[in-house]
Amino acid sequence: MVVPILIIVVLSIVAGLVYVAMRDDKNRDPLQERLAQFGESELPDSLEEIELSLPFRDRVLIPALRTVANITTSFTPEKQLEETRKMIELAGMAGSMDARMFFAMRIAATLGLGLGAFFVFFVMSANSNGLIYTAGGAALGYFFPVLWISSKISKRQDGILKSLPDALDLLTICVEAGLGFDQAMGKVYEKWDNDLAIGFGRVLREIQLGKLRREALRDMSDRMGVPDVTSFTAAVIQADQLGVSMTKILRVQADQMRVKRRQRAQEKAHQAPVKMMIPMVLLIFPSLWIVLLGPAILMLLTSGAMGKV
Repeated sequence: MVVPILIIVVLSIVAGLVYVAMRDDKNRDPLQERLAQFGESELPDSLEEIELSLPFRDRVLIPALRTVANITTSFTPEKQLEETRKMIELAGMAGSMDARMFFAMRIAATLGLGLGAFFVFFVMSANSNGLIYTAGGAALGYFFPVLWISSKISKRQDGILKSLPDALDLLTICVEAGLGFDQAMGKVYEKWDNDLAIGFGRVLREIQLGKLRREALRDMSDRMGVPDVTSFTAAVIQADQLGVSMTKILRVQADQMRVKRRQRAQEKAHQAPVKMMIPMVLLIFPSLWIVLLGPAILMLLTSGAMGKV
């Protein structure tokens, strides 16, 4: 009886760690929260009171996860860490997660699903294949964070692709109205609140800090990993170096992006019948056959004609 209780406790801790790691806290500013808290209340008397005033998540869960992360990354090759940092950057989560936390999340998910499968299939049901299911659960927990962050990357890149033509139209209008290219990017950053506008805002901040515009644009395209953004930044950099009119470049790029968006929509429309075939064959057609042929089969069974045949 003690072993199942221990397994449940361990699973609860692991589930809490995984939940904390997978939460998207990029809109949360802990410093501002603490300043607001102390601004509304009196100053604490001791350091212990300050520590106890922190939530359980900040006092226990996050430090435990960071400890696991430090232990994990000490045995991880640097190349794999760099690839993980690249994936986190492409997912737009660089401010809320790092490579160490990601590897700690993978370890926690592996232990959690592995112990859960062991408890369900080996301890409770005494299945002879319990060890196989345990290994399968551990493998699923190890690869699930990768699938999760890959879906984040795909979702972010799709959003950038959808917003790029409209952003280029706004850039073209602003430049034609007399604004410089940097001021036009600032207008996009002010008007919208999507990943592309946030990328433009980061480019502007890097330029203000002294980075060259072409380097900031290249870094933005690397952080997004979208071919259309890469071609757009390459055209802007080339126009800036050769002295070509930025208005013409932006107008041509906007027209090309609209054509590409229309082509992508047509491609998805052509793929729709093929994708609809699978649920129709597996779900809709069997239901129709049951509805249409079911009464006839029942009538044949009650009349005894099936037995004669």
